[in-house]
Amino acid sequence: MSTGDDLLKKVISHCKEYGFVFPSSEIYDGLSATYDYGPNGVELKNNLKEYWWKAMVQMHENIVGLDASIFMHSSTWKASGHLEAFNDPLIDNKDSKKRYRADVLIEEHIEKIRAKIQKEVKKAAKKFGGSFEEAMFLETNPRVQKYQNQIASIESKMKHLLDDEDLKGLKQLIEELGIADPVSGSKNWTDVRQFNLMFSTELGSVASGANKVYLRPETAQGIFVNFANVQKTGRMKIPFGIAQTGKAFRNEIIARQFIFRMREFEQMEMQFFVKPGTEITHYENWKKKRMRWHESLGLGSEKYRIHDHIKLAHYANAACDIEYDFPMGFKELEGVHSRTDFDLKGHEKESGKKLQYFDPEENESYTPYVVETSIGLDRLFLAVISAAFNEETLEDGTQRTVLNIPTFLAPVKAVVMPLTKKDGLPEKAREILSALQPNMICKYDEKDSIGKRYRRQDAVGTPYCITVDHETLENGTVTIRERDSMNQDRVSAQNLTDLLQEKTNQASILSKLH
Repeated sequence: MSTGDDLLKKVISHCKEYGFVFPSSEIYDGLSATYDYGPNGVELKNNLKEYWWKAMVQMHENIVGLDASIFMHSSTWKASGHLEAFNDPLIDNKDSKKRYRADVLIEEHIEKIRAKIQKEVKKAAKKFGGSFEEAMFLETNPRVQKYQNQIASIESKMKHLLDDEDLKGLKQLIEELGIADPVSGSKNWTDVRQFNLMFSTELGSVASGANKVYLRPETAQGIFVNFANVQKTGRMKIPFGIAQTGKAFRNEIIARQFIFRMREFEQMEMQFFVKPGTEITHYENWKKKRMRWHESLGLGSEKYRIHDHIKLAHYANAACDIEYDFPMGFKELEGVHSRTDFDLKGHEKESGKKLQYFDPEENESYTPYVVETSIGLDRLFLAVISAAFNEETLEDGTQRTVLNIPTFLAPVKAVVMPLTKKDGLPEKAREILSALQPNMICKYDEKDSIGKRYRRQDAVGTPYCITVDHETLENGTVTIRERDSMNQDRVSAQNLTDLLQEKTNQASILSKLH
């Protein structure tokens, strides 16, 4: 099993070789932090999007969908606070010439201290064996207590500095902690500066008379400006949600780690409108619901953790990240935020249009509060691929590279393969393929030996291989080979569609969420 940087490099290479993700504009030497999804990648991405949409919209009678425009009136971003507050505190290392987010450098320093705590826990567990009580050890061990106090102190200082936008203080904290450039080891830092992340462009054919507009840095604002439209046309009652998937754009200076942080990315967001005073209850409820959804993917519950925000965004009164253990460590995968009424009130003030809800039970109008769930589709894609990537040594000593993608997410559900290219086997195989295609993504493969074809399909994560042989012509049965176990069974070709749908559709997984 590969780990860390080694795993990420292998995943990047595998994604390109097997048609999942390509560097954008590669024939022109590429464009930094932009990627294209290939034939297998686009299918996996669509399946992830479909599973999110079904879980969020199809399975909730009080959540509906929306597809808002990428371009929005520039006043949108004034009302939302993005023109004023959508900044990152950046710092450069004078020796390596690399640029970093100051808060991320400090958070990574905190993670190193947390790693020391885990090291102490492992040592103690090994020493005391079955009698070891981790909770008691964490509360009483002097060394662990010292580390925990360090973390609390650093987090408190960082929160105050970020809240006060004290850029000089942030640099001082980095210097006090002795944080070095991860690349060069140098501690020769510039001052910290704020940088706005929005892309701007001009709307209109004549530049001098054009209106300045922005590529949206998030999809949420399209939901907020359509709140009244959706509520009235859908006759929605509080609480209710509006879901949306779509592209967002951020001029990330520090775009790295493959598709984890890009300048053009896709979000899957849901804004849940609630009665003021009930938002924290709904916030806690959605935290649990979203964790259940992630765990339903089957990537391993130990791969997730909840990280409560130290510094709250300008619109929030509670916020957390659902973090995933990527090849580069625990990083944000999804955010759950209690946004208060900041957005609707901001747009109401800026536009002069009423964005309130009349509650017939209370016989009053009020501005709803909002609980948001926001997940990066590209990050989810990376989580699934990196969890699925496996290099196995088999019983006979041979090796295979396999993507153990959950069957209901796999890009291709089955491949139909004639044993040979003669005796009517290709024709029969294509007949079976035609029967399957209306129900699922299936492929046909007749090149190379059966063994090589199995390995090729393992590498792209195809869960089932169907071999058509001479016995198929005699009695109408085929061999179905399962990817993960490599077990083979003989089944009737007439039953294939029902069998594969039962094994690969999303319905059985979705039903367990409620």
